[in-house]
Amino acid sequence: MDGLNPAQEFSRQPPEFVMQQSRTCLAIVLAAGEGTRMKSAKPKVLHEIAGRTMLAHVLACVSEAGAQACAVVVGPGRDDVASEVHKMLPGAETFVQTERLGTAHAVLAAKDAIARGYDDIVVMFADTPLVRTSTLASMRAVLAEGASVCVLGFEAADPTGYGRLLQDEGTLVAIREQKDATEAERQVRLANAGLMAFDGRRALDLLGQIGNANSQSEFYLTDLVSVARAQGLESWIVLAPEKDVLGVNDRVQLSVAEAIMQARLREAAMREGTTLIAPETVFFAHDTKLGRDVVIEPHVVFGPGVVVEAGARIKAFSHLEGASVGADAAIGPFGRLRPGTRIDEKAKIGNFVEIKSAHIGAGAAVSHLTYLGDAEVGAGANIGAGTITCNYD
Repeated sequence: MDGLNPAQEFSRQPPEFVMQQSRTCLAIVLAAGEGTRMKSAKPKVLHEIAGRTMLAHVLACVSEAGAQACAVVVGPGRDDVASEVHKMLPGAETFVQTERLGTAHAVLAAKDAIARGYDDIVVMFADTPLVRTSTLASMRAVLAEGASVCVLGFEAADPTGYGRLLQDEGTLVAIREQKDATEAERQVRLANAGLMAFDGRRALDLLGQIGNANSQSEFYLTDLVSVARAQGLESWIVLAPEKDVLGVNDRVQLSVAEAIMQARLREAAMREGTTLIAPETVFFAHDTKLGRDVVIEPHVVFGPGVVVEAGARIKAFSHLEGASVGADAAIGPFGRLRPGTRIDEKAKIGNFVEIKSAHIGAGAAVSHLTYLGDAEVGAGANIGAGTITCNYD
């Protein structure tokens, strides 16, 4: 633990990391890309999936994986990205890559963090938001078993554009970028996912030997494999499903990532005891919390910050955000709960009712065509149709 700043340590350690608790880890997240293909005024990594920025998804993975420290490399003038980093992980450090000279160059922007001394260095990309914590566990386990470099790979349905993982009798010998690959190498379907882990004790030495003799005159992090091999060090591969390592470069890929994330959230909800009548029509936020025996009808959307307690029913075409719903309550159809709303147990919010910053007591009924803002409704009350309360002061 020598050289670590306790203020930058993250405390959560999931079970799969018990074997690695004696090893220290620095996660380096590269977030310096411009993302011009998004055609957006905001940085690519601040676009959202399931109500959370891609960058925040990656930082959450880092935190849950038990890394002791995190360094995020941002582009010049990207205070908005740095702000998101510190909002998500207050203990994380940010470093600026002033020139875009390749991924190895980006990693070395965090040289001061690397130099503090960690057993494991894990490099992630802020535009690859679907990576699972268990994948990081597998990569670190490879280092614990003696590898100096671990590369995350996948079997690509179409490897065009990806770096290829080249092996000799089962040993990883190099990663060849598409632009530098021979025709034979381009036939290889085992592709590089971009994520890499390597021995922190050798990190600066290995990174310092990476050159830029390639078609882009850039310093490729992928050359770490051949550099390690030249020193007689082993590089191993960990495989992940292709959909887990999807990189997002445009809004089409953003929509694909959203679909994958929603499928995960729906499955998790159902496995924990929630009924989704038409799962493909329900959209969750990353932090939606549902009790057992909750029933969700078709075409329901959850924004961030929603808690629904056991036995509640959310009826069709309802939209909830920043709200809590008590046990056995009913919402909708066509109900809207806005931030600051609290619905107590067995209350009923009916057709075309909107609630904002209001507390609806147990067993109360607000059945139709009503807006209640900044209000307190007592237990068992009945609010008639067409009622409006509001308070802008």
